[in-house]
Amino acid sequence: MDLYREEILDHYKHPRNFGHLSGANITSEEMNPSCGDRVMIEIAVSDQEIADIRFSGQGCAINQASASMLTEKVKGMKISDIMKLTLYDVEKLLGTTLTPSRVKCALLPLEAIQKAVYGQ
Repeated sequence: MDLYREEILDHYKHPRNFGHLSGANITSEEMNPSCGDRVMIEIAVSDQEIADIRFSGQGCAINQASASMLTEKVKGMKISDIMKLTLYDVEKLLGTTLTPSRVKCALLPLEAIQKAVYGQ
């Protein structure tokens, strides 16, 4: 099934930037109560850009792969550019068009990241 292609499964089984970030100066946690996905984002911001980022939590393969891929993408990005990211960017990272039931799973990490850096 295209939705669970090899790269998504690799990021799910071997997530990048997973764990806690000592020295984080902002954090955010988001949860999807309808399915139980939960993601905690810890970020070190310096000069209006992401110096380092980690995530933790649990969720489906799409949720965890999205968090892993997004943390790789946003590291080093300016906050103003992170606030412009959309579902289109997440689908591009995942390499698939998401079904309506999977959109919330994939967007939860982006929502947590944007909530954390909003106003920085």
